[in-house]
Amino acid sequence: MRVLFGSIFFAFLIGVCSISLAQTKSSAIQGKVLMDTNSPAEAATVVLMQYADSTIISSGLVDKLGKYQLSNLKSGNYLLLVTQIGSNKVYSGPYTLSAGQTFIAPNIILKQVSTQLKDVTIVARKPYIEVKPGKIILNVQNSVLADGNSAYDILRQSPGVHLGNDKESLSVIGRQPALITIDGRPTNLTGDDLNNMLRGMQSSTVDQIEVISSTSARYDASGGGIINIVLKKGKNVGTNGTFTAGAGMGKYAKGRAGIVFNNRTANLNIFGSYTYDDGKTHRSINTNRNIKYNDTLSNYNVAYNNIQKTQNHNFRFGADYALSSKQTIGFLVSGIVKKDAFVKNNDLKISNQNKLDSLITAQSDLTRSSSFLNYNINYNGVLDKSGRSIAADVNYSTYVRHSDEFITNTFYLPNGDTYRDDMMLENISPSSIHIWTSKIDFINPLSKTARFEVGAKYNHAKSDNTLLFGPKLPGINIYQADPNFSNRFLYTEVVSSGYVNYINKIGKWDITAGLRAENTASRGSSFALNQNNGVTNSNNYFNLFPQAQASYTYNDKNVYTVSYNSGIHRPDYQDINPFLYYTDPYDYRSGNPNLKPEFTTTIQLSHTYNSEFITSLYYSQTDDAYDFPVYRQNDTTKVNITERKNFGRIFSYGISFYAPVQFTSWWSANFNLDASYLRYKAYAANGNFNKASQDIIFNSTQTFVLSSTISAEISGRYESPTLYGVNQLKQSYTVNAGISKQLFNKRGSIKINLNDVFNTDRDLNHAAYQNVDLSEINKKETRVWRIGFSYRFGKATVKSATKHNTGSDDEQRRTGN
Repeated sequence: MRVLFGSIFFAFLIGVCSISLAQTKSSAIQGKVLMDTNSPAEAATVVLMQYADSTIISSGLVDKLGKYQLSNLKSGNYLLLVTQIGSNKVYSGPYTLSAGQTFIAPNIILKQVSTQLKDVTIVARKPYIEVKPGKIILNVQNSVLADGNSAYDILRQSPGVHLGNDKESLSVIGRQPALITIDGRPTNLTGDDLNNMLRGMQSSTVDQIEVISSTSARYDASGGGIINIVLKKGKNVGTNGTFTAGAGMGKYAKGRAGIVFNNRTANLNIFGSYTYDDGKTHRSINTNRNIKYNDTLSNYNVAYNNIQKTQNHNFRFGADYALSSKQTIGFLVSGIVKKDAFVKNNDLKISNQNKLDSLITAQSDLTRSSSFLNYNINYNGVLDKSGRSIAADVNYSTYVRHSDEFITNTFYLPNGDTYRDDMMLENISPSSIHIWTSKIDFINPLSKTARFEVGAKYNHAKSDNTLLFGPKLPGINIYQADPNFSNRFLYTEVVSSGYVNYINKIGKWDITAGLRAENTASRGSSFALNQNNGVTNSNNYFNLFPQAQASYTYNDKNVYTVSYNSGIHRPDYQDINPFLYYTDPYDYRSGNPNLKPEFTTTIQLSHTYNSEFITSLYYSQTDDAYDFPVYRQNDTTKVNITERKNFGRIFSYGISFYAPVQFTSWWSANFNLDASYLRYKAYAANGNFNKASQDIIFNSTQTFVLSSTISAEISGRYESPTLYGVNQLKQSYTVNAGISKQLFNKRGSIKINLNDVFNTDRDLNHAAYQNVDLSEINKKETRVWRIGFSYRFGKATVKSATKHNTGSDDEQRRTGN
């Protein structure tokens, strides 16, 4: 392990030294590109080529002032090629560049060749990772390593994303879980239900993932940032799409196939996708719990193994219709239907004073079916010539899950004899969630640089959860529900919200300021068996969330940004469900109906250099923090219950740094370092827990262009030992590798990748909290070979069209897209 960590750290030092060397000895070319009308040729592409053989060295876009800069260059002779849709190509040079020189090239003039744009073939390729102030963009389709993975697996390895100690919850900044949206719309799912949906979403259906740390009042208030998953929707004229197929092998085999398609005409675009996955995975958890009571040291050691077979159907169908050049209406139906079969084996060894006392084995078969269906109608329109626009959405989602588990407990003495009859248990847990959401956004331009935004949203969620848990009656094949563990829980939550935003550019300043108001009314009722009147908990609270961001452009190379965000994270549905979930006779998981939301405030200061290197300082504070496991152990009965509670406060101070590096014309890399200092401080009711720790996360992706059709990627992630609630986590690291070959005139490709090359991706943690002394090793099947094939069919031209200034477009522009 030390050798591997030393190698990763040495590679990091080489990267840093290379960056330093590039900044001290590299050269650059600057200049302007103008139209023949003397106006800036904004968004024109400048390509730098070797004069001797026309090899492409680098490229860049012209900014709104017509300026460009190509940096980190070696001395030599170069040509410039400038292109823009609707204009003639222009070559400029050759120019001789000396070491350390910044060469100012003569102005380059483009001439428009036609006022009517023709169809053009898209040949540009975006990098996998793009970084902007407050935002990281993952271009999923351009990654070799993303192929064959789910959206959840991609996010676990992504720069800028933090993981919980069980690697289930995802956050962007601080420790509050991120708001997950799909095409800008919240999923409205939480916890395991949300993660199951993300695991069912194949990378072949995802176009981009946006990791946003600095949000505005237009979004739902989220102190943990936003992760927006942008699904594929074809922009090409005619009928076209992509077919994908693949297979994988870890401990067990996996397979997948899918299609993404669209048919676009002048006014109508019909799009859809379907993906099918089938495979097995393995997971093991080893837990060691020490209990000291009445001068006796007891040890409860659990070895849990789980084989999960999954069949997954992911589909999406929709249409957008242009009512006019400035109005569009659309609908969307999407869903994920899963069927899982689990085979579980749980071995509990009980020792007293280091001598084996007994062994309890729990073997179970669990079948689970789940479906997530979403129906959406949306409208976008520009109301007048001033640019006033309106966007509206109505959304209905339903999530239904049914689990049937049958458990056999066998009780052994150390010599292998049984000391009591087997205990047969039934665990039936149907669940359903229904969510209605409606929202409207209005944008009013005040001037050429300023605009005012206002909007409202209504969200109504209702969940119904039942747990039937109990033993099999002796002598007959009938199970009887135990009233101490069986229950029904009904929960309703209504969130009404509204916001105002003001956006303006004043000189070198870009300013966004907003206020979001949210009122939450919730009611949870728990009914025991044969009980008509249950225990009810109601909450009604109103909150204001101010948010602001200001950017100052000091010069062409330096931009400074400061932002302030406040947000809320409401408890997951299963976290407030008071059920006791059975693991073994001495281990349960429990919900907490008295759980309150947690609130986070975040301040960031960032510096962007040359539109590439980004450094950010941040501070966050979370009050009523609950999103981590807390243990409650009874030393007499030896029963341990894991639950969530409003534990205390979390303070986080950190710095992050992102740097892309072009080592050679064929080798590029990006480095992302996030170093923070965390402190968890419990409220008095939860003891005197007050601990702090560092948290250092390092990501790097290396890209190698081996030929015009072959490329390869290697990525690595390292996280230092750190705290997550009452758990002390050990260091973790993983390395992934892959290679891609383009086929059939670049319409097809074959990708081969290996995730977790050294099989090191696992969780190791230890909790020493009050009377609890618990250690755990959690290992999922992560080392998996995958091979995937994709083929693009149909037309490969993009229709030139009038730019629609819809509400969605405005939001994308505001966030930097």
